Amino acid sequence: MNIVRRELKANFKSLLIWTVIVLLLTVIGFAKFSAYYGNPELLAILDDMPAPLIEALNLSAFNLTTVTGFYGLMFTYYALLLSIAAAMWGSDIVSKEERDKTVEFSLSLPVTRGRLVSAKTMAVVVNCLVLLLVSWGGILYGSSGYQPEAGYYSFVALSMLALLILQLVFVAIGILLGCAMKQYRRVGSVAISVLLAAYILSVISSLDQRLDFLHYFSPFTYFNPGTLLREASLDLTYIAISVGIILVAMTSAYLSYARRDLYI
Repeated sequence: MNIVRRELKANFKSLLIWTVIVLLLTVIGFAKFSAYYGNPELLAILDDMPAPLIEALNLSAFNLTTVTGFYGLMFTYYALLLSIAAAMWGSDIVSKEERDKTVEFSLSLPVTRGRLVSAKTMAVVVNCLVLLLVSWGGILYGSSGYQPEAGYYSFVALSMLALLILQLVFVAIGILLGCAMKQYRRVGSVAISVLLAAYILSVISSLDQRLDFLHYFSPFTYFNPGTLLREASLDLTYIAISVGIILVAMTSAYLSYARRDLYI
């Protein structure tokens, strides 16, 4: 627990910054929504947008003049922000020991490398949970000034579970990169590159039905907000794939970190 507390303290500033970013997104988002709320005339601007772009942004799945519809559109932005934070924390939590030349101190502690990775992972998960709860609270507070439709709160709760799974997927990928890569200075950039590639795949896969197979290669397509709203449940297939990614990534992280020569 000492390692967990140390990491939480060390990453508190980063958590605070991400909290501010998420809250700013919420404030700006609901400020823009006030113009759409109960004003269907503004939806006419969608008629001038290309159909592929509308599909890529999920604009056809939601009514932007309702709280539920607007939040469904905003879901993608929360998914991106929370996933980026998770990937950066995961990739940095282990690799920073080599970057900051503190790996010798960490390995002098009476713990195995495996326990060290476990403790650091726990600290990252705690940060992800805090950021998720802040997002959830901000969304509920932002929508409290309007009249949410029936099912809105259950939709938000289900989407938070989806966001948590996304966070854990990118935490696991980030930790794997931090444990396996010898070029520790590049770990963060590689983790973000993987995340952005996954997001681009999700956009490309929505442009043509012939590209639907790409859905399996991007976690961002596993929990489509339009599907969450219609079916009020998570797809078990994509949950299983997500769990598989997490298990494979974390197992590989433990094995690679136990065997790798560390730069002191």
